[in-house]
Amino acid sequence: MKQKIVARFTILGMLLLFAFFSGCSAPGDIAEASKIVVEEYEFEEIDPDEITTEWNESYLFSSRGAAMDELERLKPRSVEIGETFRPEFEELSGPALLDYIETNKEFSRSFEILYIYGHIGLSKNVNDPFFVSLIADAQDLATEHGKATSFATIKLTSLSTEEWEQLFSEEPGLEEYRAYLDGYIRFAEHRPRDEAQAAYLADIGNQRMKLQTEAFSKITNNVTWAGNITLENGEEYTVNSQSYYTLLSTDPNRVNRETCYDLRFYHLIDESDSMAALYSEKIRLDDLSARELNFPDSYEACLYALYLTSTQVDEMNAVFKDRKGVFEGCNDFRKAKLGLETLKPFDRNLQLTGQPGEEYAYADALNGIQKSYAGMDPCFNEIFLMMVTGNFIDVYPAPENGKQPGGYCIELRSLQAPALVFMNYNGLISDQKALTHEVGHGIHFYLMGQSVDFLYCSTPAYEMEVPSTFNEELFVDYVVENSDQDSAVAVLSQHIGEYQNYFTFQPMITEFEWKAHQLCAENGTVSGAELNALWTEISKEYRSDSIEYYAGDSAEWTYINHIYLTNNYYTFNYAVSKAITLALFKQYKEDPDNFNENYIAYLSAGSTMTPEEKLEKYFGIEINRQLFEDAMDVVELRIKQLEELEREKNSPKFESAAESLNVYSGSFWYVSSGE
Repeated sequence: MKQKIVARFTILGMLLLFAFFSGCSAPGDIAEASKIVVEEYEFEEIDPDEITTEWNESYLFSSRGAAMDELERLKPRSVEIGETFRPEFEELSGPALLDYIETNKEFSRSFEILYIYGHIGLSKNVNDPFFVSLIADAQDLATEHGKATSFATIKLTSLSTEEWEQLFSEEPGLEEYRAYLDGYIRFAEHRPRDEAQAAYLADIGNQRMKLQTEAFSKITNNVTWAGNITLENGEEYTVNSQSYYTLLSTDPNRVNRETCYDLRFYHLIDESDSMAALYSEKIRLDDLSARELNFPDSYEACLYALYLTSTQVDEMNAVFKDRKGVFEGCNDFRKAKLGLETLKPFDRNLQLTGQPGEEYAYADALNGIQKSYAGMDPCFNEIFLMMVTGNFIDVYPAPENGKQPGGYCIELRSLQAPALVFMNYNGLISDQKALTHEVGHGIHFYLMGQSVDFLYCSTPAYEMEVPSTFNEELFVDYVVENSDQDSAVAVLSQHIGEYQNYFTFQPMITEFEWKAHQLCAENGTVSGAELNALWTEISKEYRSDSIEYYAGDSAEWTYINHIYLTNNYYTFNYAVSKAITLALFKQYKEDPDNFNENYIAYLSAGSTMTPEEKLEKYFGIEINRQLFEDAMDVVELRIKQLEELEREKNSPKFESAAESLNVYSGSFWYVSSGE
């Protein structure tokens, strides 16, 4: 089925906003600058009958038995690789290095497919003994491979500039891997001293992986299952990872929301000692591993791997703390819509629609996401269709069957196939946003996999989050422009709430991690009560002053998967990426053709360049304080946009969001700071 989609670059503009961003001083300037170019192209629309909602694991292995056969095949390969190349590395030559890289790459491809198979199986049921065992075996295999090939890492991180150039001169084929090999040069001061230390570090890494698996199991089975409540209508309601957010987002009955919130609030406190014991051990291993590699702690190791500095992160946090008051306008808007004198924590998620319980069908969400790509390069739609019709998205929740909460996207670069998306789609506005977020990752992963070598199909976490947060902006713009007023207000208000999540809650999580690591380093271990107090203390620096939070310490940290990752300090990456996205979106609205060309190149480049080189080359962007100040300026403008949309909604002159767009000659995103 073909449908002609119009790429319209107009999103509820306001003259004062346009003038602010563009520097226009006269009405004539504004009128000239606000001329909109409308583009059209035809693309294939989704056939509802072709939409798939479950993974097809046969992309990876035809059966569980085939996966076990592959595990057994890979186990001796590490030893074979070590025995083959260890003598070669004593007097290393260019051809021998090239042979090692390509041999090890093939092992990595095969291992990645095996690990992904185990990971997605465990995500669907954390209690499945087969996948519990497979993941543990795969983690052990990764550990043994690291030990068997540690001689190569030690050698490559010890070479001088002259020795490197000699290797490149001996083997022209190494030039393809120069950027990859630069990583060894960069980590020369942060490497194992010898194979004994490498083996020690590999064992620590194994323990950290297993703690992550244990944490995810506990969160799924214990932490997010709070028990039952009785609703005001007498219905018994089970509060778990899915139902908790569903009720708080959709139930207009405030007593029900409070009852649900309270049950979970105190349940998390009950779980805090158990999770603190696990987290304390993880923290100890995190910092031990980092110190073994000559970093002060795991925080500095994380920043070094991301090509970021503590100054950049400190400046970001300072901006978001200083300007958290910007969100009070959104809170005031919510209070007025709900008719409340004071907002409580259980009021923050309620959808601001005429019918808060309205659910958005999965097919409808896909339709909106697809149409939001109207102004993007056609490859966005092509990759999107492959994902949604090819069994690459596992859509619906099943907590009673052990399915993990949350969502993620995992690349299939080894197969050059579309990525796998994990969802718990329940029909909320936030679910639609989560869906387009994960699909954004999938588009990025696919472009990398088709464009660069397997070894370059990776990027730092904050860069990886750019295409996902960019997708969110595309979706919100489409909804605001093409929906009725109620839907436009609901989606825009929810989106501004997510800005608050990105720019306050996510950096706060990382600051909590850092201080929890410090506390554990001082005391050797840390209790649930201590972590609850720390969480509450830090949250006061970021959270809104107008929301009446509970006086007791919160144990909200217990269920946040990210703090248990082996990849520490992940969440501040969301804030960095969102600030970059806002800058990118400005360029998209100003010159979509040029932007698309640069954006595709940016997403396709992988790690062939450093993150700062890519941002500068394709967009002229730097990560500094001004980037974050500009991002908060956009938040302010979005809140004004929401208020204006609500005023027009209540005016008899307008019947839809689309009508109100025609009142203003300016375009919000044509001139704004890049959402």
